[in-house]
Amino acid sequence: MINRILIRIKVVQILYSYLLSRSEFKIEVAPETTSRDRKFAYAVYLDMMQLLLELSGVKTPIQGRQLPQIAVEKRLASNRVAHALADNDTFKAVVLKASADDINAFAPIMQSLHDKIVASVAFADFKKVRNHQLANDVKMWALVLKTTIAKDRSVEEVMRANPEFTMAGFRRGIDMLVHTLESFNDSRSAYTNARRELEQSLDKAYDLYHAMFALILDLAAEQEMRLETARNKYLATDDELNPDMRFVNGPLVQRLRADEYFCDYIKSHDITWQDQPALLRSLLDSILASEMYRDYMSGDPVSFDGDCAFWRDVLRLIILPSDELADAIEEKSVYWNDDLHIMGTFVLKTLRQFGQGGEDAPLTFLPKYKDDEDAEFGDRLFALAVEHREEYRSYIDSFVNSSWDPDRLAFMDIVLMISAIAEMVNFPAIPIPVSMNEYVEIANMYSTDRSGAFINGTLYSIVNKLKADGKLLKAID
Repeated sequence: MINRILIRIKVVQILYSYLLSRSEFKIEVAPETTSRDRKFAYAVYLDMMQLLLELSGVKTPIQGRQLPQIAVEKRLASNRVAHALADNDTFKAVVLKASADDINAFAPIMQSLHDKIVASVAFADFKKVRNHQLANDVKMWALVLKTTIAKDRSVEEVMRANPEFTMAGFRRGIDMLVHTLESFNDSRSAYTNARRELEQSLDKAYDLYHAMFALILDLAAEQEMRLETARNKYLATDDELNPDMRFVNGPLVQRLRADEYFCDYIKSHDITWQDQPALLRSLLDSILASEMYRDYMSGDPVSFDGDCAFWRDVLRLIILPSDELADAIEEKSVYWNDDLHIMGTFVLKTLRQFGQGGEDAPLTFLPKYKDDEDAEFGDRLFALAVEHREEYRSYIDSFVNSSWDPDRLAFMDIVLMISAIAEMVNFPAIPIPVSMNEYVEIANMYSTDRSGAFINGTLYSIVNKLKADGKLLKAID
């Protein structure tokens, strides 16, 4: 029921927020201070970052580097911290300004320091972990820095050769790098939270589907309260004393009130519109003033099918287009405004199916997802887009027309294209035209006026290149 159109929208929204706010490694910049300790601490900080790369078998990008080739332990070489740092643009920018003499001074002790790390308790614990995540690599290096490198006499002697050496600066520099590494935990937390938010947003969409049926019951209850108030007033008329309860107790309303699944769902998910009395009054006034209501109340008693048809028209023509409803759902959930159109369509479809089922058939609500593949689609698409974002961004940059500055592209356009590429490359059952058309439509809704055409052209070029390189085997047409 939650279809892939809505899932794609949710993935793009969450991916946009995540990529905009993530910070994998917070690389420090040179301090604006004359303090000797702070200046030396920053020099230590740069040296330790370069040393981390070298000890992992990753060559530092600094020019003039003259270090021996060391035998790097397999598990140490496979850790991803060094590669993640080496790919960090801020790291590359600050290291290129560093002196090669500083890192070259470690040449005589490089192999022995590597061997001490491999023999450490921190590394022994690291090797025991299965299914490594980058967070495990971060933890290992943070411990190695604090318990092995910071306490190693040979490292201290190399640092003491610097005329600016201070012991406070040395310790502070080590702590700065530990803090930089541990800042990655913030990013892992943001990633985990983003995936959780994606799941929650889809759960909320399904809540909205049920909430629209709950709105029918709450509108009936609002009318019942009005009729009861009129019945109890002084000098009530005959019509007020004996009101027509068709709207209040119609066949659909009664079936919804009696349906065990539906009642359990709205109760367990705390779904109600009773906290929006102004909305109920406004919507009910509009319904009561409509011609469809007058026809409904003046005709013969309606069948269950006819009652479903009446409420389908009320929802389609009065409730769903209502500005008051749009304002109310914005208060109830930050996700619902984007979900209303799609969920409304499914509610109308369900009402039609209710009516076609007949008087005695149980009410059958649409399942949350059509199948397990759809249920996994959003989380998998998000994870793939995050994992390969740099690779997919490089495709985008290589095909941006010379009249476009990559740094001035709308960030939403970049996110849309990363998502689209992730889908086209990793979901072979989805035709390329389907993926491209869906993301162009999302661009038309959420990005700039020029985005749809721009994204369509860029994706087409990327697809042709990926097919030529054998990285995409699906047909374009």
